[in-house]
Amino acid sequence: MNEDRSDKRRGEETLEKLFHETLKGVYYAEHNILKALPKMAKGAASSELKEALEKHRDETETHIKRLQQVFEIFGAPPQGSTREAIGAIIAEGEKVLRELKGQLSLDAALISWARTVEHYEIAQYGSLARWAVELRLKEALPLLLETLEEEVATDYALTKLTERGINSRAK
Repeated sequence: MNEDRSDKRRGEETLEKLFHETLKGVYYAEHNILKALPKMAKGAASSELKEALEKHRDETETHIKRLQQVFEIFGAPPQGSTREAIGAIIAEGEKVLRELKGQLSLDAALISWARTVEHYEIAQYGSLARWAVELRLKEALPLLLETLEEEVATDYALTKLTERGINSRAK
């Protein structure tokens, strides 16, 4: 019986560490996304896309504030930890801006880039929310779920832009 409790505690410690590392990673990601979004919005030709990217920039500021609250609830100082994946995604967006500047396909490429960012965030927040349940971080859960819902809504809005014909302008 003692071994079962010991194994369970080790599992919780491992999940706590994973939660903390993922939290630091998404904090890093949000800060870097916040820096990239104004550049992407400036490069967009479509006013609808510019507006969507600017709206997400504003939401990202709120996401960072919520993450700071989650760090506090978790009992750790807010700090980021470098994540190569989001760095590569942002670098790809910057490359698209340079290489497709002035071309009709730029908006289609920016939407694809932005959706890739959203899917990264959706995966991170979805995991954090599930782990918050497991770790009994009841105050953190609504903060994480609210951000997750906003990320899903942004992805949906970007999808709707493609359905309204932004991609067809790139032909």
